[in-house]
Amino acid sequence: MSFMEQLTAKKNAAAASTRRIHSGAEQATKPKVGFRFEFGPSRKDILNFSNQLAVMVRAGISLQDALESIGTQIQKEKFRAVVFDLKARIEGGQSFSQALAEHPDVFTNLYINMIAAAEISGSMSSMLQQLVEYLDQEAETRSQIISAMVYPIIIAVMAISTTTFLLTFVLPRFLVVFAGKEHLLPGPTKVIMVLSGVMSNYWFIIFPALGGALMGFWYVTNKTLTGKYWWDKTKLRIPLLNSLCRSLYITRSMHTMGVLTNAGVPILDTLAITAHISGNMLYENMWKGVHEAVRQGRKIAVSLGDYALMPGNVVQMIQSGEESGTLSEVLGDIADFYARELKTVIKTVTSMIEPIMIVVMGVLVGFIAMSIILPIFKMSSMATG
Repeated sequence: MSFMEQLTAKKNAAAASTRRIHSGAEQATKPKVGFRFEFGPSRKDILNFSNQLAVMVRAGISLQDALESIGTQIQKEKFRAVVFDLKARIEGGQSFSQALAEHPDVFTNLYINMIAAAEISGSMSSMLQQLVEYLDQEAETRSQIISAMVYPIIIAVMAISTTTFLLTFVLPRFLVVFAGKEHLLPGPTKVIMVLSGVMSNYWFIIFPALGGALMGFWYVTNKTLTGKYWWDKTKLRIPLLNSLCRSLYITRSMHTMGVLTNAGVPILDTLAITAHISGNMLYENMWKGVHEAVRQGRKIAVSLGDYALMPGNVVQMIQSGEESGTLSEVLGDIADFYARELKTVIKTVTSMIEPIMIVVMGVLVGFIAMSIILPIFKMSSMATG
């Protein structure tokens, strides 16, 4: 019986106990009087929960007592209800992994399967510590990417805001001077006059239209398969962004595979989970293809060699790990290498984006200034002539 079949059998065996849990779970999740809007648990909440749970389990505290203690300290009502529901389900006869599987919107497949592997191997304390390290590295990587994008985004917002302010408030006052002399104006000035007129007279249409376009772009690239595939493919083709994305996807994939393999999760389940959390449909399809090939008896490295998404040196290292029986260690080494590579790429991309944004902003402001100055010089020369 495979690892996933064992997990499914355990879940089916505990299904009868679920009805007994509902009364306690409903009591735990019953909302308090009064209105309070809040989001579900964030990645940081899950990390803190895992860290506290790892410390308490390592100290010898039972899982139920640890969950109750952690639950009473959680501020977010939704997450507190989830933690108490986990406790109620465990007391009702379900295993920890089965209880976690009842909340797929909170705990990922990787999280659930690592806990299931810990239950089978009896290594809950060490597995929770591995989960904490994994989540901590994921949070650090995400924080680095967000931090790297803050300055370019600020520059972009400043450029758009400055251009909008000049076109809607400053230029209309200058362009009054050129009224009736439009035939004498140079091309750049005519373009600016048209843009200024459109921005001044139709701003109430333009801004909602831009907002709608951004929302539509987000919806298409996040909620539709075609749009998501197109955007994932485009990200791997845009200069600067492609190297950042490739390093991120390889780091995430190798780290996930290393952690799961080291935890004793079967390789087929490891590949399936890696495909699910890869973060890019092209890489997801690649790992699904590798999963199918391995299921048919091929090696991971040989299967990866059929795809151009994975660098050749990574494929060679995986092949070496498979042949020597040290695949988990090799995957960990690859993940560490690309984690360092990702930091370097982030710094490189950031250092290149900053001057590009400054140049773009300078060109916009310079074009507007030139559009105002050129007709003044032209009219002055005509007057003196």
